[in-house]
Amino acid sequence: MELTLKKIKKSYELPVLKEIDLELVGYKSIGIIGKSGCGKSTLLRLLAGIEMADAGEITINNISLDKKNLREYQNRIGMVFQNHNLFPHLSLIENISLILEKRKGYEKEKAEKTGKDLLKQLHLEKEMYKKPSKVSGGQAQRASIARALSTNPQLIFMDEPTAALDPILTKEVLEAVLSLRQSGRHFIFVTHEINFVKKFADYVIFMNDGKIHEKGEVGILDNPDTEELKKFLEHEQF
Repeated sequence: MELTLKKIKKSYELPVLKEIDLELVGYKSIGIIGKSGCGKSTLLRLLAGIEMADAGEITINNISLDKKNLREYQNRIGMVFQNHNLFPHLSLIENISLILEKRKGYEKEKAEKTGKDLLKQLHLEKEMYKKPSKVSGGQAQRASIARALSTNPQLIFMDEPTAALDPILTKEVLEAVLSLRQSGRHFIFVTHEINFVKKFADYVIFMNDGKIHEKGEVGILDNPDTEELKKFLEHEQF
C-alpha cells in the first residue's frame, strides 16, 4: 500500500494528534501500538475516514481523504471494531448478505453464497443462522471480520479487535486473522497484542503523546531504539 500523512492534527478538548508526518510504500500490514490515550485509535479512525483531521493531508493508495473522495474510498475498505458491531436482530449470515444486497447490489442468492463461503472460511458454518447473542464473543468477532471481507476491500482496518475478549477467545480471533495473511489484502490495525503484531505486521508505528515516537519494520520490536518503546514493550509483556 501507499500511505502519506502530512502535518496531521486532531483535537477534541485537548490536542490528540500533533503534526504527524509519515510516508510509506510497499507494506501490506501496518500495526499501530502505544499506551492508552496516545492517539493510536484516533489515527486509525482518520485513516479509515470515520473522522476527518483538523489539519493536514492524508493520501492512501492515491486517494486523498477529503469529503469529495470519501464515499469512493469507504467503498474500497473494510472495518472491524473493538466490539463486533453486528446487527443484533439479524443472523450472522444475514449480517453479511443484506450488506451485499444493499451496498453492492447483489442478488439474494449470490449474497447468501458469498456470506456462507466467508463464514465457512472462518469456521462458522455451524453458527451462520444464529443471532449474535447466541454465539460466543469470539465467534461474533469472527463474523464481523467475515462481514468486513465480504465487499472484497483492498484495505481492512481493525481497531483493537480482541479488546473485549478473554484470553481464549482472543487466541481464537487472532488465529482467524492470521489465516488471512496470505489473502493479498492489506491491513492497518491497532492492538495491544504484541505477539500478534510480530506475526502479522510488516511495519510498526509506536505512538506516544500524540506523536509517532518510533517506526520501522517489525524487527524494531526485538531491538527498539528508544527508551519509551523499550519500556512499553516490557510493560506489555507482563
